[in-house]
Amino acid sequence: MPLITMPKLSDTMVEGTIARWKKKEGDTIEIGDILAEVETDKATMEMEAFDEGILKEITVGDGKSAKVGEKIGLILAEGETEEKPAAAPKEADLTTKKADPKAAAPAKEAKAEKSEAAPSSGERIKASPLAKKIAKERGVTLEGVTGTGPGGRIVVKDVPTQSAKSSAPAAASAAPKIEPPPSGEGDTKVTLSGMRKVIAERLLASKTQIPHFYLSVEVDAGSLMNIRKELNSANEAAGLPKLTVNDFVLLAVARAAANHPNVNAAWAGDSIIQYAGVHISVAVSVDDGLVTPVIRNAQKLSLKEISLAVKDLATRARSKKLKPEEYQGGTITVSNLGSYGVEQFYAIVNPPQAAILAIGAIVKKPVVNAKNEIVVGQRMTIALSGDHRVVDGAVGAEFLATLRKMIENPALMLF
Repeated sequence: MPLITMPKLSDTMVEGTIARWKKKEGDTIEIGDILAEVETDKATMEMEAFDEGILKEITVGDGKSAKVGEKIGLILAEGETEEKPAAAPKEADLTTKKADPKAAAPAKEAKAEKSEAAPSSGERIKASPLAKKIAKERGVTLEGVTGTGPGGRIVVKDVPTQSAKSSAPAAASAAPKIEPPPSGEGDTKVTLSGMRKVIAERLLASKTQIPHFYLSVEVDAGSLMNIRKELNSANEAAGLPKLTVNDFVLLAVARAAANHPNVNAAWAGDSIIQYAGVHISVAVSVDDGLVTPVIRNAQKLSLKEISLAVKDLATRARSKKLKPEEYQGGTITVSNLGSYGVEQFYAIVNPPQAAILAIGAIVKKPVVNAKNEIVVGQRMTIALSGDHRVVDGAVGAEFLATLRKMIENPALMLF
């Protein structure tokens, strides 16, 4: 009696929403059939069947949400009934792992459970494979956890978010909870979407766990604006899309990061990973928050290729049509609020990356030229937020110097 459970379709997903069931109760299900479309925190993706039988029950309907690993439906094999004895259901194995369904047999699971012992008491811990996996990822023990699954079995929702040892000191010194003022007439309470919850969790983790430092430079964008105007005139005549200021910025970041692998890096606990490829996460505003689709190996792309890539990713991000691999694996992030008129800001590091760039608007202002004359200049402020465990101040400054050189001499990037 295989359960259909909410699959984990992205690395940050904790909850999903059924956008639309593509099968209805009573339908015959074959392995590989698309059961439903699931809306995650970043995209809408198809959920595939890994068992065959009859779709006996749908427990989470269209538009409803469920935590990862929670039951959303039930498939029964031919001749099987709900009353027929069966082994304890596996929480998410049958819906999240693209493997041979026969490999998840009850006997194999029982064997795995027998080999799992509590570290101190010697008692066996009854937990689903997914619960064990998540506990290991979180670095917590399941000893002493009360399970709410069949027969007292520990399931995903029972897994602690942190160990008792790590949470005890925090609880003792935690500041009082800050409550918002009472709501009144005309106020609106907006329920958090899955995306908003994930953004809140990740940003809190970033600001509390990563030692941020900040640098900024003012860049002469006059040459960039001139060459952009010329190229867009040619593109318009050829019926091609226009180039944006951000296209040039992304190209410059790709070239500069390739020259400074110590910034195009990530903290790995006992080591620092410096990446050979520059995979730029581009911050894109969507209805519920922000997503960061990735331009792969941007250091190898031309201006035209980067422009087309970012337009395509942004369009599909706003329609939630990105694939999971398209917003994972970034090595450095660029957030541009210039189009909103924001002249300068500092962004929060996007973990596990070590650096994020905040791009401001190009502003006309009086400047002093090489002849000591006051003229009208076009200036843009670029700010870097860095993880000080990975990037030192001088290293960040050298990277920004290279980036400024690229932007102030855009012709150098086009060859």
